[in-house]
Amino acid sequence: MAYPQHRLRRLRQSPAWRRLVRESVLRVEDLVYPLFVVPGEGRRQPVPSMPGIHRFSPELLVEEAGAAVDAGVGAVLLFGVPDHKDALGSEAYAEGGLVPRAVRELKARYPDLLIWTDVCLCQYTDHGHCAILAADGSPDEEATLPLLARTAVSHARAGTDAVAPSDMLDGRVGAIRAALDEAGHGSTPIVSYAAKYASAFYGPFRDAAHSAPSHGDRRTHQMDPANGDEALREVQADLEEGADIVMVKPAGPCLDVIRRVKDTFRAPTAAYQVSGEFSMMRAAGERGWIDERAVALESLGAIKRAGADIIVTYYAVEAARWLREDA
Repeated sequence: MAYPQHRLRRLRQSPAWRRLVRESVLRVEDLVYPLFVVPGEGRRQPVPSMPGIHRFSPELLVEEAGAAVDAGVGAVLLFGVPDHKDALGSEAYAEGGLVPRAVRELKARYPDLLIWTDVCLCQYTDHGHCAILAADGSPDEEATLPLLARTAVSHARAGTDAVAPSDMLDGRVGAIRAALDEAGHGSTPIVSYAAKYASAFYGPFRDAAHSAPSHGDRRTHQMDPANGDEALREVQADLEEGADIVMVKPAGPCLDVIRRVKDTFRAPTAAYQVSGEFSMMRAAGERGWIDERAVALESLGAIKRAGADIIVTYYAVEAARWLREDA
């Protein structure tokens, strides 16, 4: 039998060849670093289920952001974790609240750093749900959308570069876009969590943000992990309402969805490598079961290959350093 004329390994035989014909390239510029901010001063709280990840008071948050900037990471995503919670999530949209303060301090120190701010109520409500609850305990979208819009406007006034609604309530992108435009912040982009699944991979985040629901779950407004076509409907709706960037979450289990979203809409597409993905790799790496650096970079590269233009990841700072070392 004749040896095959098409020998694909010819272009794999050295690092130089592999670099030359590489189809997708993970860049430091693709990465966004999630950060958790808490009230007070001098607070650096480790997240037990996410080794190496912490919650920071604003002045220490600025230091952590500095480490990201030094590594070459150009964007962060802020999550507020308040001490005070109530049924209406009032700390979320307080003009002098936790996230607006953090945005101002970050912008004063790092004016060129892109700051995205999470817009949701789950970290701020005493029941842990993303919405105000109706009498029967279900999410009340009509009551919640104005509060999400107020939250986004308060962040824009503080100087955030983009707002990122993550609640998955119907109509929230349109409500936020209208409120931003009316308040004179028509240039503030919306990064929509457009295809966010009701995933079991979010557990460590809920530990970090103290946002686990006190009862029930979020399956009425987050997507069923079995559905793919529905993701396209969700993304289309958000783009029509004014989203500038659409996000798929979680990233690793949804590579097929990332590819379909990118191919269908050709819009700027982000993907969130979520806490459960991070914690599994970190835990296995700590035990010596995997080469954590190699696995993390391979995972991020797969998300890029699937079509993500932007990747939100807790590995952002480490990955940026690894990529620069490998350059």
